[in-house]
Amino acid sequence: MKKIINRLTYLTAAGVLMITSCTKKIDEAYVNPNATVRVPVETLLPGIIGNFVGSSAAAGSAYGVANDGLYVGRYIQNWGTNTSGNQYDQMGGATGASDVLGSVWAMHYFGMGENLNKMIVWGEEEKKWDYVGVGYAIRAWSWLTLTNMYGEAIFREAFRPEQLVFNYDPQPDIYDEVRRVCHVALNYLDRTGDGVSQANLALGDAYFYNGDRTKWKKFVYTVLARSFNHLTNKGTYQPDSVIYYCNLGITANADNATAKFANTGITGTSNFYGPYRANVGALRQSRFVVNLMSGLNSTFLGVTDPRIAYYLRENPNGTYKGVLMNKGGSGIGPLGDSCQNFWGGSFISTTAPANDNSCRYIFRNGSPFPIITAAEVHFMKAEAYLRKGPGFEAQAKQAYIDGINASFDFLSGTADYHNSVPTAKQITPALKAAYLASPVIVPAGNITRSQIMLQKYLAMYGYGTIETWVDMRRYHYTDLDPATGLQVYTDFTPPSGIDLFTNNNSKLVYRARPRYNSEYLYNIKALNSVGGLALDYNTKEQWFSQP
Repeated sequence: MKKIINRLTYLTAAGVLMITSCTKKIDEAYVNPNATVRVPVETLLPGIIGNFVGSSAAAGSAYGVANDGLYVGRYIQNWGTNTSGNQYDQMGGATGASDVLGSVWAMHYFGMGENLNKMIVWGEEEKKWDYVGVGYAIRAWSWLTLTNMYGEAIFREAFRPEQLVFNYDPQPDIYDEVRRVCHVALNYLDRTGDGVSQANLALGDAYFYNGDRTKWKKFVYTVLARSFNHLTNKGTYQPDSVIYYCNLGITANADNATAKFANTGITGTSNFYGPYRANVGALRQSRFVVNLMSGLNSTFLGVTDPRIAYYLRENPNGTYKGVLMNKGGSGIGPLGDSCQNFWGGSFISTTAPANDNSCRYIFRNGSPFPIITAAEVHFMKAEAYLRKGPGFEAQAKQAYIDGINASFDFLSGTADYHNSVPTAKQITPALKAAYLASPVIVPAGNITRSQIMLQKYLAMYGYGTIETWVDMRRYHYTDLDPATGLQVYTDFTPPSGIDLFTNNNSKLVYRARPRYNSEYLYNIKALNSVGGLALDYNTKEQWFSQP
């Protein structure tokens, strides 16, 4: 890691916090940003929260899950590129002097990094236990997100300003740290008195939970549930732990962990996928997701999903088509079948529109960006019950139904996601009821892993790319459902042959390489110790998905 990631940079939602005064001396007005300058913890939290999605700062930008999601979304076939030859459509990793897929690394060590450490330390000194608890909650989520992207990472030596190079630690140690930090967070979030105040916490938390400690606790419990859910391939997998923490976690949409935006026309205050930030111009919906929602997938054959008009874009023929990976326009069919881009423009257009009047869902400038939703939690619970074995099929089925309900209500319950969806295509209670009444969606008998995982895939479409990638890697992309003998991710076809990136050596992608501009310039010895210099390092399977 570069030493810069350990220097103290204070970020706000709009950029770098500047401490100036026209009445002070020059050296007081222009404070050294690398010095240990004390600022209110309330001013640190907005920038830390901004890093969930894609922060902006003078020292760097786009740190967060949304930027890396542009590429991970290709791995899981949420979308592909509108031209052929894209290495990420081919499941390739970053190559050369590129920071692609390094945003979560930068988010964790730099964007949140020392800012989060100082918020915790100063919060403790000021007895603002709620800020301390929130700090630990974010750190637990960040550790888990980091290791699921990169595998081995810098843990024990992280955030040491006296070091220039740092050793890597194994993934099990980081998972242990996630759980430890979660319980520390809960301890602080339970504390009252002293400087604890909902109104004061809301000053820094205005764009996430608005100072609600109960919701932050549910966030922490959900991080714990994820940490146990990821280990389904281990002999030590504990479905009861998944269920226990799911029940304490985010089970209602009112508690969803969602980053919100002031949308003031300043880059850092708007949605990373909206036209103002112009980041998804080359992306087009994939054939896999289109077939999944239009009744062409083998698991949900013949049933059109009412969510389709929210997530996807129709073509001039009024139907829905999607690209094949690495095929661009040639993989979608005749010109009339070419879908719109995610902003409502033509298939060939990559230019962002002047406004977001035709945009939908998370592709609007001001649309909230979900980090964790109730639907995901219900589907985690459904999978855990199904894995418990005979006798728990009814509980699995109910959690599965709860997940679908939560997904539908998440979309239809707010104007943020209704905007620009034609009135005739908007979700109604009748449409949702008809969908759930279909025996293809909810069978009279037991549900299958395929149904759970495909519905979970749909519920997290667009925003949950990294967590969906965790799921797909747990199932090695093409593992079979024991109940059906078909792939769990039915009809999902990974790239192969000339469509699979040449550096992969005929293997699928399982990790991202660490951020180039820190690790590949300054931390070569540590990288080499984990095989990070190999051209096919991106195909090295991670611990969490191994037996």
